[in-house]
Amino acid sequence: MQSIASYPVLAETLTARIGASKLVKQVVLVLAGILVLAVAAKIKVPMWPSPVPITMGTFAVLTIGSAYGARLGLATVLGYLIIGALGFDVFAGSSAEQAGLSYMMGGTGGYLVGYVLACLTLGVLAGRGWDRSMVWMAGAMAIGNALIYVPGLLWLGTLYGWDKPILAWGLTPFLVGDALKLALAAVILPLVWKVVAAARR
Repeated sequence: MQSIASYPVLAETLTARIGASKLVKQVVLVLAGILVLAVAAKIKVPMWPSPVPITMGTFAVLTIGSAYGARLGLATVLGYLIIGALGFDVFAGSSAEQAGLSYMMGGTGGYLVGYVLACLTLGVLAGRGWDRSMVWMAGAMAIGNALIYVPGLLWLGTLYGWDKPILAWGLTPFLVGDALKLALAAVILPLVWKVVAAARR
């Protein structure tokens, strides 16, 4: 485990040879990341026999955190949340009729806070090389998912009452889908690093 060493993240490596200034590259990456988050939030994959489809929002948050690093990933997620707070339809359950701060303060609010925590944490772990190994990447994704679920469930309990079936509402229907997304990320990011390493030879 590379716990104290500092490693460049994918975004730094892939944009290193682009001639534009560092600030321009960062702005482009943040805007592209916000677009990816907005599109991913609307992707819903049926998960038979579960009535709850897989959404790709959490996958996008965690992979952007890993690929961008802590600072750029955090800027991207905060930008995404600000755009959502302004009323744009960028969240999984938002719509033209229900968006903005009123939507964010509903049942999804805690999970959105978790997005920030998870993205920041995945960026830190990527900076320590966790995204270069399938095993460590799977562990990072598990930590990130936990950081999304904890504030999400705490907010649901606070909002609706702890006598309600909070786990059945906000955790158990999503575990299978999150396990699949975890496995996907654990394969994709280390594979990209292998391609990058091969291209440098």
